[in-house]
Amino acid sequence: MRGDILENLEKTLDGYAKLCVEVGINLQKGQPLVVNAPVEGAKFVRLVAKHAYALGAKLVHVNWNDETLTKMKYENAPMEVFENFPKWYAEGLEEFAEDGAGFLSIYSEDPELLKEVDPRKIAAHNKSSSMALKGFRKYTMNDINAWCVISIPTKGWAKRVFPDVSEEEAMKKLWEAIFKATRMDLENPVKAWQDHLKNLEEKVNFLNEKKFKKLYYKSSNGTDLEVELPEDHIWAGGGGKNSKGIYFVANMPTEEVFTMPLKTGVNGVVYSTKPLNYGGNLIDNFKLTFKNGEVVSFEAEQGYEVLKDLLALDEGAKHLGEVALVPYDSPISQSKIIFLNTLFDENASCHFAFGKAYPTNIKGGEKMTDEELEKAGVNDSLTHVDFMVGSKDLSIIGETNNGEKIQIFKNGNWAF
Repeated sequence: MRGDILENLEKTLDGYAKLCVEVGINLQKGQPLVVNAPVEGAKFVRLVAKHAYALGAKLVHVNWNDETLTKMKYENAPMEVFENFPKWYAEGLEEFAEDGAGFLSIYSEDPELLKEVDPRKIAAHNKSSSMALKGFRKYTMNDINAWCVISIPTKGWAKRVFPDVSEEEAMKKLWEAIFKATRMDLENPVKAWQDHLKNLEEKVNFLNEKKFKKLYYKSSNGTDLEVELPEDHIWAGGGGKNSKGIYFVANMPTEEVFTMPLKTGVNGVVYSTKPLNYGGNLIDNFKLTFKNGEVVSFEAEQGYEVLKDLLALDEGAKHLGEVALVPYDSPISQSKIIFLNTLFDENASCHFAFGKAYPTNIKGGEKMTDEELEKAGVNDSLTHVDFMVGSKDLSIIGETNNGEKIQIFKNGNWAF
C-alpha cells in the first residue's frame, strides 16, 4: 500500500479531497462551504475548493490558521486579548450557517504547541471562544447544517507522532496512516465508506431496539463505572441528516456509535487509556471519580492544571455529554499509532465527552428549549471534549428497563 498510495500522492490527495466534499459534507448545488484549515494545508484546500465548485458550490470561504502566529500571540499578547473573542468572527459563522453552509474543519494541530504558554491565557481563550460561538454551535450540534471534521498532516503534528524519524519521513508515515484510516487505501473508497456506514447502522439499530437503562463498565485498569441513560435516548453512528434531509458524515474517520448519558446518572471511577490533546497541551494517565453525574475528584500524571481548568470552565464541564462505543480492534487501534489527535484516537477507543450533549441524541431534542433539555437530563456546557477509556479487556453490560442484562462489549470488542 505504501508504494501505491505515496507514489501517487497527488492522485490520492485529490481523491481524499473529493471524498470529504462528496461523502463528508455531501455538498449540494448552490450551497456555500466554509473551511477551517492550517496554512500548511493550502495545496489540499485548493483541491477541496476545486471539487466543491465542481459540485456547484456558491462560495468556498477559508478561515486560515497558522501555528507559528498562534504561538507568538500567546507569548506576547496581553490577557485581555484572550478574554475577549472577536464578535465579528462568531457573527460571520452564524451568517454562513443561516445561509445553509456546510462546515469542513481540518484538525491538524501540534499537540504540544502551547506547552510552555501561561495556562491562564489558554483557559481564558477557551472560555471566551466557547461563549462567543455558542449561537453558532447550535447549528452543528443540532445537525441543522452539514459539518465534517478531517485531518491532514502538518510538520509539527507528524514529528510528535513519529519523533524518531526525519520530518519528511514523519509526514509520509502520517499521510499513510490517515489514508488507511479513511479507507483511501482501498480500490473504491466511496463504496468502502457506504459498506462501513451500513455496518455501523446495524449496531445503532440493535442498541436502539434494546432501549438500555444503564451501562456497566469494568476493566482491569480500575475502571468501574455505572452510566444511566435518559429515557428516550437515541444511539447514532456513522452519518446523519441535516435539517434539509441531506445525509452527511461528521467525522472522517469514524468508528463510533454514541448516545448521551443522564446528566446526574454517572457513578464510579474511570481511567483514561490514551493521551488527551486539549488546547495545545497533553493530559495523560488521568483518573476521574463521579458521583451523581459530577466529577468529584480527579488525578493526572500529566496536564493536571489543564484538566483542572477544563473541568472548571462551567458547571456542565464536570458532567458527561457523550457515551461512545468503539471496538478495541478497530482499524485505527490496530495501527498501534497514538495519533495525539482526538479525531483519530477517539475512533480507536471507547470514549466519553466532558460537557455538552448532542440534542440529537434524545427523541425530539433538536426542537426542545434549553429548559426542556435540562428537565430531560441532558447536559449543557460551553465545551465538548472527548477522552478515551477503551482497553483490550473492557467489559460493558447493558441493563434494560425490565432488568435484563446483555453483554455489549467483551474483551474490548462488540459482543454481538
